[in-house]
Amino acid sequence: MSGNTLVPIIDALRHGATARAGFLGHLDVPLTPQGWAQMRAAVREGGPWDCAVSSPLTRCAEFAREFAALRGLPLHVDPRLRELHFGAWEGKDAQELSQTEPDALSRFWSDPYRHPPPGGETLEAFETRVLSAWRDLAERHAGQRLLVISHGGVIRMLLCHARGLARGELLRLDVPHASLHRIAPG
Repeated sequence: MSGNTLVPIIDALRHGATARAGFLGHLDVPLTPQGWAQMRAAVREGGPWDCAVSSPLTRCAEFAREFAALRGLPLHVDPRLRELHFGAWEGKDAQELSQTEPDALSRFWSDPYRHPPPGGETLEAFETRVLSAWRDLAERHAGQRLLVISHGGVIRMLLCHARGLARGELLRLDVPHASLHRIAPG
């Protein structure tokens, strides 16, 4: 990090419940009233934060705009913090796919790096995108406390990287809706 010994404190918040379930990926779906309430509750006792950073997708960005305005914080939107693009699986849920594409879904769950969703973003490309955003955040916001509002896949990727976990651990990490995770830059 260019010789800077100060690292940011990054709290990653997954978006709350949405109007659709399943592999949402790049679909731009809004939060439900429950999702808004979940996210407001998740940050009620947290902070203080110096800056908010968000995925551009509505389920993150709308809350981020409200949050930053209420707290008087700068807000940065970074498209690299979008969820994995699920290709042909966008908008479908695991139950549906277990009926229509059980083998492909099973391969994805067991090794998403070797078996990405059909027509979707590879996990290597996703990892490169997310970790590039991560390195930039750590460099630009050294010594600050950040609230990063993003998606389950992004947060799992950051947690795996920060904790030095093997790639196979990615889908084993529990990142429920509106959960807040402290991530230390590595």
